Amino acid sequence: MAHHFDLEEQEQIAQFKHFWDTWGALITWVVIIVMGGFAAWNGYRFWQGRQAQAAVAMLDAVEVAAQTGNVDRVQQIFGDLRKAYPRTVQAGQAGLVAAQQSAGAERWKDAQEALRWVVDHASDEGYVALARLRLVGVLVQEKSYDEAMQQLSASFPPEFAAVVADRKGDVLDLQGKKQEAIAEYRRAYDAFGDAVAYRRVVQAKLNALGADVSAKGNAT
Repeated sequence: MAHHFDLEEQEQIAQFKHFWDTWGALITWVVIIVMGGFAAWNGYRFWQGRQAQAAVAMLDAVEVAAQTGNVDRVQQIFGDLRKAYPRTVQAGQAGLVAAQQSAGAERWKDAQEALRWVVDHASDEGYVALARLRLVGVLVQEKSYDEAMQQLSASFPPEFAAVVADRKGDVLDLQGKKQEAIAEYRRAYDAFGDAVAYRRVVQAKLNALGADVSAKGNAT
């Protein structure tokens, strides 16, 4: 027996058909876009995970090569890592390891190249700051004092303030700028605080330049 709709049901169906004729296509596209975006996000997260796994494996290889003292191998793997996965944290870590190995072998140009890459590309600001400080050490080794000061004049996270001031003092002292060096050492001395053992090293630098410090910790 055929099913017959009453008048109210027929009216509801007619209203729905009118609504769907008006808005159906738009609703369909909205659903497609939302579901497509969800799928894309899941795909992106999966891609990120795969990248991180591969980068971790390559960083491990860099560290193994470093432990054996194979500087060429370290440089090779770091080069591959920074090309394939430049946005990963591991690329920045590998750059620091590569630079350390190169500096230990007195391959200063290789050390500079690795550190400059970390400064320009690392995703973690802490690694960028550390790379910049180590680059200063390499530049000092090559007597490039002006460029070293340029690197130290860049932006650093607040927690690096004491170390940056200390390094500035070192460079200025090497340039024969005694009073400016003392001023930076004073900043470093105050910023380190009593609990930091390195503060005594800064105090020794001040004393060597003829500047004394009071018992309260302020340079005089």
